Amino acid sequence: MKKMKLKRAVALLLTTVMIMGVTGCSKSESADSGKVKDSTSILTEPGTYPIVKEPIEMTIFCLSMPNVENFVSNDFTKFMEEKTGIKMKFETGSRDDWETKLNLSLSTNDYPDIIMYVNANRAKYGVKEGILIQLDDYINEKNTPNYLAAMGQYLGATRETDGHFYSLAGLNECYHCQYAKKMWVNTYWLEKMGVDVPTTTDEFYDVCKKFLEINPNGIAIGGANSGWHVRFEEFLVNSFTFEPGKTQSYRDETAVTKDGKVITIANTDGYKKALEYMNSLYELGAIYDGNFTQNGEQLRTLANQEGEPILFIPTGTISDMFDATGNNETYRHYQAMSPLAGPDGTRNATYMKYSGVEEGSFMITDKCKYPEAALRWADFFFTYQGSLSAQFGADEGKDWVMNPDGKVGLNGEPALYEILNAYSAETQNHDWQDVNIAYRPADFRLGQATDANVDVGTAEGLEKLLFDASKEKMEPFAQNGDLDILPTLKLTDEESTKIQTIGVEVQNYIEENKVAFITGSKSLDKDWDSYVKGFDNIGLPTLLEVYQTAFDRQMGK
Repeated sequence: MKKMKLKRAVALLLTTVMIMGVTGCSKSESADSGKVKDSTSILTEPGTYPIVKEPIEMTIFCLSMPNVENFVSNDFTKFMEEKTGIKMKFETGSRDDWETKLNLSLSTNDYPDIIMYVNANRAKYGVKEGILIQLDDYINEKNTPNYLAAMGQYLGATRETDGHFYSLAGLNECYHCQYAKKMWVNTYWLEKMGVDVPTTTDEFYDVCKKFLEINPNGIAIGGANSGWHVRFEEFLVNSFTFEPGKTQSYRDETAVTKDGKVITIANTDGYKKALEYMNSLYELGAIYDGNFTQNGEQLRTLANQEGEPILFIPTGTISDMFDATGNNETYRHYQAMSPLAGPDGTRNATYMKYSGVEEGSFMITDKCKYPEAALRWADFFFTYQGSLSAQFGADEGKDWVMNPDGKVGLNGEPALYEILNAYSAETQNHDWQDVNIAYRPADFRLGQATDANVDVGTAEGLEKLLFDASKEKMEPFAQNGDLDILPTLKLTDEESTKIQTIGVEVQNYIEENKVAFITGSKSLDKDWDSYVKGFDNIGLPTLLEVYQTAFDRQMGK
C-alpha cells in the first residue's frame, strides 16, 4: 500500500504541473475559432452531483457491441441520468460501419454533441475544420479534476499537431491486452491425438496434419478478418519476422527499426517465408477458407458448433469465443500457446506497448451547448467507482466492492476491489461492458481481488487466466528481433489527405496478395518480385515518407 500512496503523491505532483500547462493556454487562442462557450450558469458546484441544476439532454455517438442489448434502457445509462442530470440520446455504429456512419454525419452537418469510444479524425475535424472543439480552456480542476490526476505524464502527449487538445484520452494499461495476439489450442484434441502443445512451426504442421487425419471435417486453424486479434496470420508471421499488426489507420504492416527507420514488413524476406509456410498449411487443408472473409462473431458461431470443430483459434481472449458459464466444457479445453519457433529460431510475441493510452476516447463537437457539463459527465469515468460501474454495473455491494478484507490482487498486494458480477460475452442490459471511457491504470487492473487458487476455467478466473498466459507464454518472447512497434502517429490534415488514398491501396494490396499467396492463386516463386515492385506503383514510398516525418516529429528528432 505504501507503493500505491507514493504513486498517488507523484500523480498529484504531475497533475499540478500539467494543470499549469493546460490553463496556460490563453482563452483568446480558442476564442479566435469561435468555439469557447460559457454555459457555466447551468452547473452545480464543482465535484457535486447532479452536475446540472435542471436536467438537460445531449446526443452521443458511440460503438454498438453484441453484448450490450440497448444503451437507452441499460441499467448503467439510467444510473448516469439519475446521478448527473444529463440524459444521453444515443447514435451508434457497429465495428463494421461506425467509421462510415460517423464520417457521413460529420460531413453533412448532422453530427451529435459528443463522440465517445470511436476515434474521429481529429486532424481533419478538429485542427482543420473546428467541428471538434479545442478543450484547452475546459480541461481544468473545476471540470476534469479526475482526468488530470489520472493522465499525469501522459497528458502532454495527447495534444494534436497544433499543440491543442481536442479529446480526452482513456487510460487502459491492460497487461494482457499488450500481448493480445494469442493463439489458443484445444487440449481435448491434443490428448485424443496423444501429442503435446506444438512449440515449433514443424510441430505445428504435424499436429494440424494429424488432426485432419482423425477429424477430416474439422478445422485445424480458425480465424477471421475482423475482431479483436482474430487473424491467424499475425500469430504465424511472428515465427519468421516481427508482426506489428495494425498500428495506424491502415493495415500496412509498418514497424520501426532500432535506428528509427519506418519500414513495412510486407515486402521482406521474412514475410515471404511466412507466406510460404502458410501456403503449405493451406495445401494441407489446415486453413479454413472462411478465415479470410468472416468476422469475429461468425468465428464464434463456428467454434461453438457441436463437436468442437476448431483445433487452433486466434483471439485476444478466449472469452470472446466461448462463454465460461454457458459452454464451460469447451471453454476449459482451450489454452494459450507460446509463439512458435520458426526454422531459424525466430520466435516473437508482439508487445503492443503503446496500447495503454486510448486517444480520442471522448470528443465534443461545436453543436454542444454545454461543453463544461459534458466534460464533468465524462470526468466521472476517471474514478474507480465510474470505471467499475460502467463495465460491471453501478450497484456497489452487488456488482463490486472496494478494498475487500483479506483479498489479494493479481500483483500479490492487498486487493483494491473485487468483482462480483463477472464479465460475460453474452448479451445483457445491465452495464456498458467495454464501451466507455477507460480508466484502468496498471495498479488498478492488477489490484483486482483474485484468489491465488481461483479456477481459471470459470468467468471469475478470466483475469488470472489472461495474466498468467501473457506472463508465461508471451512476455518472454516480446520483440526479440531488430524491429519494434510504432506508436499511433499524429498526422496533420495535409499529411492525412496526402496518404488517404495511398493508405487504402497499400492495405488492400497487402491483403489481396497475402490471401493469393497463401491460397496459391499466386506463386511465391514466380510472382513475388513483381509483387514487391508493385508497391512503388501504389505509393508505398510516399506513405513511409509521411510516417517517417510524423515519427521523427513525435519522437522529438
